[in-house]
Amino acid sequence: MTDLVNAALANPINRAILTRLPMLGAPDAWLVAGSIYQSYWNALSGRAPTEGIKDYDIFYYDPRDLSYEAEDLVVQRARLVFADLDALIDLKNQARVHLWYKERFGGDYPPVASAREAIGRFQVRCTCVGLQPRADGTLDLHAPYGLEELSRGELKANRHCPDQSGVNAKAESYRQRWPWLTIASAD
Repeated sequence: MTDLVNAALANPINRAILTRLPMLGAPDAWLVAGSIYQSYWNALSGRAPTEGIKDYDIFYYDPRDLSYEAEDLVVQRARLVFADLDALIDLKNQARVHLWYKERFGGDYPPVASAREAIGRFQVRCTCVGLQPRADGTLDLHAPYGLEELSRGELKANRHCPDQSGVNAKAESYRQRWPWLTIASAD
C-alpha cells in the first residue's frame, strides 16, 4: 500500500487534487484509476510520475439529485478548484451513471450504492483503485481486488465490469505504454 500511495503522491497533480478534493463539497469523493495506478507503473518503470497519464478521474456519489444539472454544478466547481492544474480532470456522480451508460456505451450498468462500489467496476481488475482524503490528513486506499496484480503488472478482465467488450483493447493500450505488463486470463 505504501509504495502505491507514495508513487501516487509523487505525481504533483494527484497530490494537488487530493489536497483540494474536500473543497468540492461532493460527497464520497475519490481520485480513482489511471492517475493512481499509472503513477505507480511509472515509478516501477523509472519514468516521470505524470508520463503517459491522459486524465485524472474523480468519482463521487450523491443520490439526492440525479440530474445532469446537479452534476454539472460540481463539474463547474471542480473547474475553479483545479483551474491551475495542467490536466484533464473528469468528474462523474456515480449515483447517476446507470442513467446514461447504455446510450453512451450500449450496455447496461446496474446502479451502485457508493463510489467505492463503482471503483470495483473498471474493465481491468488491477486498475480498480481509489484514494480518498480523510479529515485527519491521511488517505483511504480502496483496492477491492488487492494490489498484487497491480504490482506484478498483471492485466486481467474484471468480471464485475458490466461491459467486457473493450477489455482487450484497454489492456493492449496499457502494454503499449508499459511493455513489461502482461495480459492474463481471468480467474
